[in-house]
Amino acid sequence: MTSTTFKNNPVTLAGKQLKAGDNAPDFTVLANDLQPVTLDDSKGKIRLISVVPSIDTGVCSKQTHRFNEEAGKFGDDVEVMTISVDLPFAQARYRSTEEIGNIQILSDHKDLSFGEAYGVAIQELRLLARSIFVIDKDDKIAYSEYVSEVTDHPDYQEALDAVEKLKA
Repeated sequence: MTSTTFKNNPVTLAGKQLKAGDNAPDFTVLANDLQPVTLDDSKGKIRLISVVPSIDTGVCSKQTHRFNEEAGKFGDDVEVMTISVDLPFAQARYRSTEEIGNIQILSDHKDLSFGEAYGVAIQELRLLARSIFVIDKDDKIAYSEYVSEVTDHPDYQEALDAVEKLKA
């Protein structure tokens, strides 16, 4: 188990943390039009899931922009998603204002389905802990990173390398 802090204060993550080789749990989150999105909706693709506490904050925005930029290079066999607990309406505004067009921005606000299934729901704050998951075409976790200090950046290159390895 990874010890996680938010602004250097310990927080409790709900759910089991996942590692490479684990089956990727299903989840239901909401698209910006309030339609449900599940893991199965991208079946047969490599998935990079970028998890952020709040889309419209400094590190979260940089993380989202970075993966949006990289997603444009991946091709149709890779689905990139950013998941937060922000309301879908706020995510839609952010997406439009920030010109994010290569990735899905999805909300786990309704019931923390993703957060609890992937062990990233911060109990004290009802936010998601910064993390990244790469899931292969057979729904196995190929890479996971739980960032120990939620306000820090993840290891972008490790996640991108995991996607490239699956594409090879």
